[in-house]
Amino acid sequence: MTSKVDEALGYEQARDELIEVVRRLEAGGTTLEESLALWERGEELAKVCRRWLEGARARLDAALAEEEPDSGDGDGGGGRDSE
Repeated sequence: MTSKVDEALGYEQARDELIEVVRRLEAGGTTLEESLALWERGEELAKVCRRWLEGARARLDAALAEEEPDSGDGDGGGGRDSE
């Protein structure tokens, strides 16, 4: 479960920390215990990023849905060829 501190992280902060965690894991040289702690931190950061992205997607979808009724007044599909 994510902590209150993680919930306060912005997307860019969580992403940057996640990049650093991945870099450290890929570099190796850590103990098993350190690697597990880094992996767990990475999972939490990925959840924070995912929540931010899902929220952004919902906002975009809502904005696009508001525009849809207005877009129906345009061409109306009359430009189709019928043979």
